[in-house]
Amino acid sequence: DLAGNDDNGVARAGAFGEIRRKPSEYEIVSHDLNYTTRANKHAPLESNPTSPVNMWLTTYRDNSPLQCQNWNEFRDPDQLTYRAYTTAQTKAEASVANLLDEYHEAGHDNDLDPAWLDALGSLFCPLRFPYHGFQQIAAYTGLVAPTSYVTNASSFAAADCFRVVNLVAYRTTELRLAHPDRGFGDAERDHWQRGEAWQGLRRAIETSLIAYDFGEAITAANLVVRPTVEYLLYDAMGQTARANGDDLTWLLLSSLAEDAERLGRWSSELARFCVAQRHENSEVLQRWIRRWEPRADAAAAGLATAIAAVNGAPETADDLLDAARAARQDRLDATLVPAPV
Repeated sequence: DLAGNDDNGVARAGAFGEIRRKPSEYEIVSHDLNYTTRANKHAPLESNPTSPVNMWLTTYRDNSPLQCQNWNEFRDPDQLTYRAYTTAQTKAEASVANLLDEYHEAGHDNDLDPAWLDALGSLFCPLRFPYHGFQQIAAYTGLVAPTSYVTNASSFAAADCFRVVNLVAYRTTELRLAHPDRGFGDAERDHWQRGEAWQGLRRAIETSLIAYDFGEAITAANLVVRPTVEYLLYDAMGQTARANGDDLTWLLLSSLAEDAERLGRWSSELARFCVAQRHENSEVLQRWIRRWEPRADAAAAGLATAIAAVNGAPETADDLLDAARAARQDRLDATLVPAPV
């Protein structure tokens, strides 16, 4: 069991290794919970080793080019447990609910500029579509992760994406009630599927969904695509909202950006951990980064152009794209993985 006892309650070599300290609550409820990575197994699941699910886990997890001696030594720097996560997010949601109530009572949406309402309809309200895609990627990486420490972190990331979807849907409904003739709630799918601003990101997400190797999926989404576009979706859009007198959208985006920062912390730490465990992992990660950077740039280019065209945008399209690339590089610099050559 997690206390390191055998069936007779006699202490044995602890499941946590020689840590020479009392395990934290985080470690006790997170350590080595992935049944499909148990020791002395013939296959991940107790079925025919050549069954599709066993072949999938063997191919895209166990035989991934990203290998570590002991995946269970990884730790989320925030050490999130389910209790800690739900407590923190309950507070965040209470704050958001208060904001929504306060601005609703003040009739905030009634006085927004028509041009900014158009921007909200084309650049904010469609956010529930890409974040549903990011949610699927996070759920997948949690499912095929080689350690429960990554499974848990990915599961919380999936919940964060659902928070974006839920909050954007709520805000869209409020805008629809305030402006029933502007297409809020009806036009977002068309923007996502056909709007030039979104096509690069749509391609990047759909391609990420078929990056079946767990390490490549995490690299693509968490280290390359998301930090690039989230600078635009949260920072640049937030500044533009504030310039247009829409403090509510700015505050909501600021709250969501905190979740994205937490994703960046554990994803960067995971990359550092992998390189520390096995030097060859540096080249593996660099190869994936090289593959996904052009796709992230294409995703950012469309959004940067669209945001720059909005009155009050903080920078030109080229400057926004450069800033998005810089945000990605900050995430990659935190991994301590050398830049791809």
